[in-house]
Amino acid sequence: MNAQEILDKMAAIKADNPKMYARNLAQEIGVSEGELVAAQVGDKIIRLKPEMEEILQSLEPLGRLMALTRNESCVIERKGVYKGGRFYKHGKMSMGLFVDQKGIDLRLIMMHWKFAFAVEDAAKGNFSLQFFNQAGEALHKIYLTDTSDKAAYEALIETFKADDQCPGIAVEPMGDEPATKEDGDVNWQGLRDHWENLKDVHDFHPMLRKYKVSREQAFRKIGEDFAYAVENDSARRVLELAKEKQCEIMSFVGNKGCIEINTSIPDKLMERGPWFNVLDPDFNLHLNEDMIARSWVTKKPTKDGIVTSLEVVDQDGNIIITFYGQRLEGQPELPKWREIVDALTKKEMVNAAE
Repeated sequence: MNAQEILDKMAAIKADNPKMYARNLAQEIGVSEGELVAAQVGDKIIRLKPEMEEILQSLEPLGRLMALTRNESCVIERKGVYKGGRFYKHGKMSMGLFVDQKGIDLRLIMMHWKFAFAVEDAAKGNFSLQFFNQAGEALHKIYLTDTSDKAAYEALIETFKADDQCPGIAVEPMGDEPATKEDGDVNWQGLRDHWENLKDVHDFHPMLRKYKVSREQAFRKIGEDFAYAVENDSARRVLELAKEKQCEIMSFVGNKGCIEINTSIPDKLMERGPWFNVLDPDFNLHLNEDMIARSWVTKKPTKDGIVTSLEVVDQDGNIIITFYGQRLEGQPELPKWREIVDALTKKEMVNAAE
């Protein structure tokens, strides 16, 4: 579908539903959100050079912004300043970090960042920078707030404006996920020994890759001392109990290119249809509970003791959201956080370790 065809379909749909979100509008048309944005390149939408790291490192002068990251089932929004960003190579992967537990806290997989646009939504009065992967899926969006420096934003756009301002992009499918083994082919004792001797939560993913197992495959087989299933209201219960006990928690929401983290005590909780929401001044979370297929409590050994998390997944095993208790490197886990996890309703394990 070319840019003009996308625009024609967009106009027809918006005639009946002018307030439809861009993500839903793209789905209705049958294209990616990135293709929808790119089709509108012109006065209000500007294509930026694919100099992603440079753009991100140029954000601090803009002041207070709103960072938004989402997947199919959850949206996280955090206000703060993009400061202290750093980028590095991890093997063949280009990675990025913004680390501020009281502000913008991001983990970035830069190899997936393909397209960038500056977007003005005149109807809503929004100005944003939006980033997409090669399939046109949104990875991260950055919105100006009432206190942002608009002149600095416009200067950034002028610096990174691409020479090519023709509408449209060519998208490509994402690559296949790493292959995993069937249960009967996995060295479960080796995995168990490795898990028992973890020293850092960041060593967990490399361990799964080494033994060629998926997260849930490992959770099902490792044993209940390290992973067990809980009821699917557990994400809601974590937020409610964190508010009740005044316990700082860390909420991780992401996709293949960006993980956004918020650390706070949730306060204003609200249910709207299938969405359970946190609506605090600097932090918003929108969780579609209808999309939750399974929920797991996991325990990972570290040099600072056991670190416990709640991991919530969809029907396809994709992570929707992960919760931890607030913790800094070198510190043990908060007792309040363990009380919250212990209060979650446990489900009978299926296909437990042999």
